[in-house]
Amino acid sequence: MIRNLGAAAIRGAADFFYAIGFFFRVVKNGALYFRRGQVGFRVLVMQILFTGVQALGVSAIIALSLGAVIIIQGSSLLPQFGQSRLMYTILIIVITRELGPLLTAFIVNARSGTAIATELGTMVVSHEIEAYVSVGLDPISYLAAPRVVGVTVSMLALDIYFNVFGLIGSYLVARLIRPIEFNEYFGGIAAALTATDIVSGLLKCFVFGIIVSVTAVYRGFAVQRASTEIPVAGIKSVGGGFVLCILADAVLTLIYYI
Repeated sequence: MIRNLGAAAIRGAADFFYAIGFFFRVVKNGALYFRRGQVGFRVLVMQILFTGVQALGVSAIIALSLGAVIIIQGSSLLPQFGQSRLMYTILIIVITRELGPLLTAFIVNARSGTAIATELGTMVVSHEIEAYVSVGLDPISYLAAPRVVGVTVSMLALDIYFNVFGLIGSYLVARLIRPIEFNEYFGGIAAALTATDIVSGLLKCFVFGIIVSVTAVYRGFAVQRASTEIPVAGIKSVGGGFVLCILADAVLTLIYYI
């Protein structure tokens, strides 16, 4: 039993350090992507199209719903305590700083994380990765880096899009149910919104984009031979992405308030 426990601990430590090394290698290649010419440029464009453009509808619906609920609830409850202006602060905290980046990460992780892991896993099983290596193409530079860059860029754009719909578009939805003066609403938003809130949200999305994309790439490349491993890689990618994004969000929020 002790030997088995020791072997399991050694394998776990080896897998952990391998994952750390893989993470830094992928991030390094992603950071140097634009300095290396147009390697995998089509992969980058298709990744931005799938991750960013095709997720606009889902992001808009969630942002509108979240913002409208906060406005309706806030305008109903907060005046009873003489804190009407607090509604705008809550909007900024929930949409721009906290839930906006996290929900955007969840959307991207559920869609693109699964797609990347299953796509790369399929390429491993069909020996396409070996073909890239045989002709002198580095799979990390040609397949992983453009996906990491595409997901991260798309995440930042989706966060801005989410903020616009959450803070502005939701006003139109809430106005249909509970009338709110236009000048009062946008004046309150302008007074409550600061540059720190925007930077904080974008920083979180940047970190979440790297986490989601690298996790998906790692799980995709971890597929061995059997095609039955492909859906497992997709599930592990989504689950790991969720957990790591929540942990990163907790750490970044703690740093912000410290």
